[in-house]
Amino acid sequence: MDQVHVIRHKVLVEGLTQRRVARDMGISRNTVARYLKIPEPRRAEQGRRQRPVFDVVKPRVDEVIGEWRSQMTAKQRLTARRLHRQLQQEGFSVGLTLVTEYLSELRRQEAEVFVPLVHRPGDEAQVDFFEVTVDVQDLRRRAWMFLMRFMYSRRDFACLYDRCDQLSFLDGHVRAFGHFGAVPGRCVYDNLTPAVSKVFFPHRKLTDRFSALVSHYLFEPCFTRIGVGHDKGGVEGRGKGIRLQHLTPIPAGRSLREISDSLLAALDQDAATRHDAEGMTPFGRFREELPLLRPVPATQFEVRRVVPVSIRSNALVQIEGAWYSVPSRWARLDATAYIGVDDVEIICRGERVVHPRQRFGQRNVYYRHYLPELARKPQAVRQVAPELVAELGEPFGRLWKILADKYGPLDAARVFARVIGAITDRGEDAVRNALEAALSAGRADLLTLRSPIPDSLARMGTIPATLASYEIESVRAADYDRMLAGAAHE
Repeated sequence: MDQVHVIRHKVLVEGLTQRRVARDMGISRNTVARYLKIPEPRRAEQGRRQRPVFDVVKPRVDEVIGEWRSQMTAKQRLTARRLHRQLQQEGFSVGLTLVTEYLSELRRQEAEVFVPLVHRPGDEAQVDFFEVTVDVQDLRRRAWMFLMRFMYSRRDFACLYDRCDQLSFLDGHVRAFGHFGAVPGRCVYDNLTPAVSKVFFPHRKLTDRFSALVSHYLFEPCFTRIGVGHDKGGVEGRGKGIRLQHLTPIPAGRSLREISDSLLAALDQDAATRHDAEGMTPFGRFREELPLLRPVPATQFEVRRVVPVSIRSNALVQIEGAWYSVPSRWARLDATAYIGVDDVEIICRGERVVHPRQRFGQRNVYYRHYLPELARKPQAVRQVAPELVAELGEPFGRLWKILADKYGPLDAARVFARVIGAITDRGEDAVRNALEAALSAGRADLLTLRSPIPDSLARMGTIPATLASYEIESVRAADYDRMLAGAAHE
């Protein structure tokens, strides 16, 4: 380009002849004349170059590509070198460069052309799940991020879940619509299992629970093409951005809900401060489209899934492969389980029990549910004592430690079974108050007490002073054996 400027300046400004300029610069006079006619050099378009050798091979190349198309995957695809080797094995004489150029041109022609879309206010939201890594109570684990993005305002809602299941999918919608205070005209999804039970292209059969969600909030569900992952590029790109901008380094917290709340607060802060090319923030654009959005119904959608269950003889219920305890008086009855995202509620004969939701194979047992049985089974008390006293709290934990240290776990379990019996008869609060009074007075000789324990403990303060220094211990059969053995020697 600089040479063109020099040639035109010498001839048109300085007045030199074309012959002299060509001689001084060592170029052809035709070149000088051409640059004087056009201000910029242009490459002359030439016709298609003849390729007689490849024209003979091309029909076979197309046949091979057609025959192998069904026998290839995205990771085991046809390469120019493999195609060239096949042609050589069949006796064709053609260069690798020609095959490479033809295959590249064929792929260019078959490649998808993307259409620039327009996102209108109040019209569209895109939804997806993303796998993330978090540290919960110093334990590194996998979680799933539900993300809903309003495409016009670019405002985001994200929530972290233990599972990528239908309950999390539905709960994410309820939380998102509640957070935004509005519902878009339509939501765009992949053909994910929580939403689609079967595909009748171009139609989809929705799952019952997702269909109920759609009917409740009255939005239009839209789905991408099958096997195409970029039809909702807005939410997919944003999901990757959130992982890099807000979840790096790996976030840590006491619970997944705590990490999720911190993430949502960071997204809202970002939406209030991030400006686009027009100087607008996502919050500002959201205020523009808010009048065009559908209001959230006054009644919240019930996410919980209802499952009938049977209670086993050990007062355990199996739900989704996990085990949960119920009061022992429910044994061998039928009940109804309401499965939520974070907990499981079990209802039987008007009573209810709530457990934190467990993973497959885990179990959650409350030994308070087994107090009537434990009162009759000291050996069972001995086996579950640490878990039981952890549930009951103090002073039961202190009492168990005193009894176990002084009398051993076997006799301690027998006495503690009596305490449990008193709980079932008189109530936990009454026994707790009596034990607090007895232990505060320094009385730990509970092996001599008889039921009911609260009344006995209440009378401990009336013991005469002359007898207060005596301590009565329990007697074992082995003690009598030793005494008889000693008498025989005498």
